Amino acid sequence: MEKYIESEILELKEKYTNTICKEIVSFLNSSGGTIYIGIKDDGTVVGVEKIDETLRQISDVVTAQIEPNPQDEIVSELKFIEGKTIIAINVSKGSKNIYCQKKYGFSSSGCTIRIGTTCKEMTSEQIKIRYEQNFIDTEYMLKKKSSLRDLSFRELKIYYTEKGYHLDERSFLTNFNLRTKEGDYNLLAELLADKNNIPLIFVKFKGENKSSISERSNYGYSCILTTYSKIKNRLEAENINITDTTVRPRKDLSLFDFDSVNEAILNAFVHNDWTITEPQISMFVDRLEILSHGGLPKGMTKKEFLAGISKPRNTTLMRIFLNMGLTEHTGHGVPTIVNRYGKDVFEITSNYICCTIPFD
Repeated sequence: MEKYIESEILELKEKYTNTICKEIVSFLNSSGGTIYIGIKDDGTVVGVEKIDETLRQISDVVTAQIEPNPQDEIVSELKFIEGKTIIAINVSKGSKNIYCQKKYGFSSSGCTIRIGTTCKEMTSEQIKIRYEQNFIDTEYMLKKKSSLRDLSFRELKIYYTEKGYHLDERSFLTNFNLRTKEGDYNLLAELLADKNNIPLIFVKFKGENKSSISERSNYGYSCILTTYSKIKNRLEAENINITDTTVRPRKDLSLFDFDSVNEAILNAFVHNDWTITEPQISMFVDRLEILSHGGLPKGMTKKEFLAGISKPRNTTLMRIFLNMGLTEHTGHGVPTIVNRYGKDVFEITSNYICCTIPFD
């Protein structure tokens, strides 16, 4: 005879009680689990007498008492154990970031998690973090319709072929998520297309402010991988070597640490909110400024950002840069900049992130 013992994934109930809603929410907010109705806390099987009524009560909880609706995560079934009928409520880990009992809302009383054999109330901070994550859309570019109808992707295909990837023409658009659900090209497709309407401006100023422009160059209107390559080459050309003759042996000095600047450019490209506008790169006589739009992704703190915690705003675009070997998921980009220039080079607001690289 199997002995039933409560655990982190198993809850025993002699009969249906109003705490069932709380138990289900706890499993949804944790790793999932099963609730057996008809088994006492000590493991004794007693069965369920009013089966239909109990099933209706469970259905009411699932459909009307929990927010967001968890119907796809919950399956109830009848089991026959020791000649008795019990009800098993199988709860999967929720597909949403947080669930609550509707009558309490997203409060500590409404949001519980399973710890050991008990339900514990979540703290206000835990609730805030999880709730905000519901509104983090890392695939917004897949949903936004492109302003262009006729796009080609010859350059993107060449990049992938050169990296040894085999591309299936029949499923190319699907594999790269280049269409909206309605079948139109999306913003990601426009960014990756051979020709588009997205500029990338490099501005060079004569002094330490923006009062006088020396040069304005546009490296955009093409596949974002090509745009990145062009701006990288331009910055390499700007990173002139200066020979210090005051020391022996003579020492060649560069304007800036190119690895740090490259990481700043990559971060600006893959983390920019392209629904606002493109990143901006400005060069002054004493510094470079690399500005991306959108601020930090929701749920991310400045401390996490500076520590290199990876939370890309554009997941699919990030994957493409990873495939090209241009960036990594290790999150070493920002720490590389911080180690070389310090934390103060980053100005972070709710609307933008500006990285200022001073010249050596």
